[in-house]
Amino acid sequence: MSLILQIETATQVCSAALSNDGQTIAIKELQENNIHASSLTLFVQDVMEQAQVSFSDLDAIAVSKGPGSYTGLRIGVSTVKGFCFALDKPLIAIDTLKMMAQGFMLQYPDYKGLICPMIDARRMEVFTAIYNTDLDYIEEISAKIIDENSFATYLENQDVVFIGNGAEKCRSLITSRQASFSSDNYNSAGNMSKLASVSFENSVFENLAYFEPFYLKDFVLTKPKPRV
Repeated sequence: MSLILQIETATQVCSAALSNDGQTIAIKELQENNIHASSLTLFVQDVMEQAQVSFSDLDAIAVSKGPGSYTGLRIGVSTVKGFCFALDKPLIAIDTLKMMAQGFMLQYPDYKGLICPMIDARRMEVFTAIYNTDLDYIEEISAKIIDENSFATYLENQDVVFIGNGAEKCRSLITSRQASFSSDNYNSAGNMSKLASVSFENSVFENLAYFEPFYLKDFVLTKPKPRV
């Protein structure tokens, strides 16, 4: 039995959920810019109250580890590490893109093609990977600049669904008949439940002192343009 608090902040979605043995039992989330710092702990309190459990009842705390927004990941991971230290609970880290693919399969369990989650990395770049329906990697996580030839090899003979906040901007470039796009929100802490439960059962925990988000790319601070 595992009661796990789950947090997702890799994109503009701020999401907290609670799962029991791999099943989501409470969730609170909102898609809005720049709310993670002010809303995340309130969302956590909300899901605990929804499920009528106390923090001492938790068996572990899971976080979406990236890739994604530098600021969002930093807020999510620092919040979770604080909870884990204070409560003496183990930390579980979940690949953000795999969590998104899991969310798609929960909604479309009969789907037979490949799944390509995409997180917007500005301009025509995305953080992405490709999974089969068992959530095995077909292509490892990377940052890609999308053009009309992207994923052409996969699209020659099989269906590929593109999901996430980076997928819509690629629709005009990826025009194969075997490509489809889903604009639903897959950056939900509720999509971690099964993955977090499996990690807990296999004691796959992170070192609290040294764990860092998976940023994929170094953070680059840009200087504002001077006003004329």
